[in-house]
Amino acid sequence: MDSTRQKKIGRLIQKDMSEMFQREVKELIQGTMVTVTVVRVTSDLGIARIYLSIFPGDKKEEVFNNITQHNSRIRYALGKRVGKQLRVIPELEFYIDDSLDYVDNIDRLLNE
Repeated sequence: MDSTRQKKIGRLIQKDMSEMFQREVKELIQGTMVTVTVVRVTSDLGIARIYLSIFPGDKKEEVFNNITQHNSRIRYALGKRVGKQLRVIPELEFYIDDSLDYVDNIDRLLNE
């Protein structure tokens, strides 16, 4: 169970990461739409696990690899945004959120 502090930091990071993907690190996502679906912060506030939904799916792996390769740059940009609110910027771990793909698959199977 996440504490109130973890949830607040998660929401803060989610909001700022979403804005960053739209404005500051556009070249990393290569014209795809990247949505930050969930951010979970560990209890020591040292790691932020960021779940991304990438659309369209045909470039998903390429864009995800590009984001993970530039992790330190993204963390630095995040630090500039939230530096006043957080003493320590957590390490970022990115994951692909495939829940939308799962829902699409269920819909497709039900329609058959």
